[in-house]
Amino acid sequence: MLVLVAACSQPGTGVALSGATMGTTWHITYIPSEASPRPEQLRTVLEGLLVDLNDSMSTWQIDSEISRFNRSPVGEWVPVSGHFGRVMAQALHIGELSGGAYDVTVGPLVELWGFGPVQPRMELPDERAIGTARERVGQRYIEFDSDLQRLRRLRDVELDLSSIAKGYAVDVLATALSGHGIANFLVEVGGEMRVAGISPRGDAWRVAIERPEPGARAVALGIALEDIAVATSGDYRNYFELEGRRYSHSIDPRTGYPVAHDLVSVTVLAEDCMTADGWATALTVLGADEALALAEQHGLAVYLMRREGQRIVPLYSSAFAPWLDQSTLTE
Repeated sequence: MLVLVAACSQPGTGVALSGATMGTTWHITYIPSEASPRPEQLRTVLEGLLVDLNDSMSTWQIDSEISRFNRSPVGEWVPVSGHFGRVMAQALHIGELSGGAYDVTVGPLVELWGFGPVQPRMELPDERAIGTARERVGQRYIEFDSDLQRLRRLRDVELDLSSIAKGYAVDVLATALSGHGIANFLVEVGGEMRVAGISPRGDAWRVAIERPEPGARAVALGIALEDIAVATSGDYRNYFELEGRRYSHSIDPRTGYPVAHDLVSVTVLAEDCMTADGWATALTVLGADEALALAEQHGLAVYLMRREGQRIVPLYSSAFAPWLDQSTLTE
């Protein structure tokens, strides 16, 4: 799901870099400093970091760190890199706080319902198939030793960090920019983003949250952001219809079925994009009422959109309220 960038810059005041990664695209806009490297040098550094992250967490690469772990013998400890360990620690933490609504072992169910690297389903899976897939789902079957940075499988489950890896990639690139003396930037990977300082326009970065309408592009809310990350998740782009019913790509790991509630979009603001990315997915699974209650419990800045008939109704947590002061709401 996209969070659309609505920041325009004056010609010559900012630098824009972009490319492809993680099956999607990345974009960076920044204001150069006297100490920052030339754009082509910076691009080389950033692309090297993205290659490292793909080598660690891409399930599409058979020799990646995560692919090798998924093939490791059950019960055998596997050392993990710093990148992998940081993402796993946060993923397991969000999974625990969400009561299992977020689970990085949900892959077998995602594939069963036709949202993995297979063709769309022409028929619905039966209860037996769902039950079999659920036996291979559950973060309780993953043991992470944070002190020794090692991981092991207690059952034949597999990890898929795609729901949080893009957010982490944003953080890695943002840290690299700061390390090169760049204080004002926007980093975006696959729609998840993080901003720092001011835009080339001289004021806050302006970001638009997309209105959840299939087949259309419209803005629901525009917000001014400084020094924060933002991620959006929803079910209005990736779904299939069968026998007159729509099936969302958001699978509830606790039931084995696609979510069927009225929550269609979740936007989360957080200090880092990895956290925002993971929570956006978790809250999408929970549904509007439970998501809002959990957001209040943990002080999360969350903006929700639920569908009531033909209307889209916004909801937001108290931690998000301050960001609405300078926002523009589109009915």
